[in-house]
Amino acid sequence: MQTIIGVMGPGEQATARDMQVAYELGQAIATAGWVLLTGGRPVGVMAAASRGAKGAGGLTIGILPSKHREDAADAIDIAIVTGMGNGRNIINVLSSSVIISCGLGAGTAAEVALAIKTGKPIVLLNLSEMDCRFFQNLASYPLGIAGHVEDAIALVHQFLSLTSG
Repeated sequence: MQTIIGVMGPGEQATARDMQVAYELGQAIATAGWVLLTGGRPVGVMAAASRGAKGAGGLTIGILPSKHREDAADAIDIAIVTGMGNGRNIINVLSSSVIISCGLGAGTAAEVALAIKTGKPIVLLNLSEMDCRFFQNLASYPLGIAGHVEDAIALVHQFLSLTSG
């Protein structure tokens, strides 16, 4: 079975930095041989991470909030249509071996909270120190905090080795 890494981040509110980091993260996930899972829409972190992974030869999955496959970003290989709106966030979390939050918006915060509730390993990337402290205070287990894409990938390797042993 292939390893799926979920990248969650803001859509329309994504900053240029969020999207640059997400693109590099998508590339690194594909290079590591993992499958990228995002919210699938053609905006923000979802689109940027998918473009990065696709450009590096990776496989991309998009869990769409709508009922329309046409709503997927161009770089999505497998579009899962849900018609669930934000309810699809739990599918994003439970389908991923590790969650990486790249930037932060309301939907991303909900996904990180769901990951904490379900005990899913989480890496926080491109978040403020205050945001990281908030999530650390909610979690009953250590969260990975990464300053750069390389750090995030190293943390994912570490989390995967803990869960496969």
